[in-house]
Amino acid sequence: MKPWTRWQDWGAVVFGVYTLLSPLWLTTSTGAMWTMIVFGALLAIAGAWSLAQPGSVISEYSHVVLGVLLFLAPWVMGYADMAGAAWTSWIVGVLAVIVGLAGVPAANTAHRGLAGQH
Repeated sequence: MKPWTRWQDWGAVVFGVYTLLSPLWLTTSTGAMWTMIVFGALLAIAGAWSLAQPGSVISEYSHVVLGVLLFLAPWVMGYADMAGAAWTSWIVGVLAVIVGLAGVPAANTAHRGLAGQH
């Protein structure tokens, strides 16, 4: 698999950037804003990592973990009553889990191909 080609990883980057920027147009508290900025940045970075190194299986699982954490964040960080911020976290969290799990088989295949070259 060539770097910078997997749609699942591009999805993670887009979802991360969207979450990172969403406090610009959503009503948030300080805690919600920083939670969304941090998780959005981490998701975008993990997506870029997966794009650059398609054989990195752990980067795909990082999308899943970040998605779960983002989904739980409205309750844990206390912004579940802020509809826009909460729904953004829930939807992007679920989408991050989906693209992470969808990318695992391709990353495993690429990883096995890299392992065979050594």
